[in-house]
Amino acid sequence: MSTWTNTIKLEGQKVDLVPLEKSHREGLLKAAADGKLWNIWYTAVPSEATIDKYLETAFQEQVNGRSLPFVVVNKEDGRILGTTRYCNVEAESRRLEIGHTWYAESFQRTGVNTECNYLLLRHAFENLDTIAVEFRTNWFNYRSRNAILRLGAKQDGVLRNHRIDQQGLLRDTVVFSIIQSEWKTVKNSLEYEMSPYRR
Repeated sequence: MSTWTNTIKLEGQKVDLVPLEKSHREGLLKAAADGKLWNIWYTAVPSEATIDKYLETAFQEQVNGRSLPFVVVNKEDGRILGTTRYCNVEAESRRLEIGHTWYAESFQRTGVNTECNYLLLRHAFENLDTIAVEFRTNWFNYRSRNAILRLGAKQDGVLRNHRIDQQGLLRDTVVFSIIQSEWKTVKNSLEYEMSPYRR
């Protein structure tokens, strides 16, 4: 297994990113139920019917050295708020993607996403010596696209008819990235956004 996908806990101020385990199944279902996120047609949030396959795929991709999945844990009460992961890892090219990210509806737009991505980006650039971090989202996921831009990522382009989803719909995928030379400025921006002056 790539050292890039070795389990690690990333600790923040509001949340911790903890390596995904089978024992997190019920916590993830409770988080997804906050807003019934599985009903959003352009995302892939697990429901009771799909959670086991969702977990199996995440674990298998980690075994294959392609993914490192986390659960997002609220430091205040230990509740699972959602999940995120490194995916499409290309250790030989020092690139990866941050994706499969979703949060309970009541914790969206609360600063949780900013802190999670800050922790993931800092580890990727400062510990893994990544040269580029990608973000990808469905063309119709305007909220996600705007959130990615607010992080400081730049849009690389759109992959037209990139895949066929579970409903048989053609998906256009919007690709964004932050590259190594941009990290210092992006880091400064994210730290400012998380500072007491912005709360």
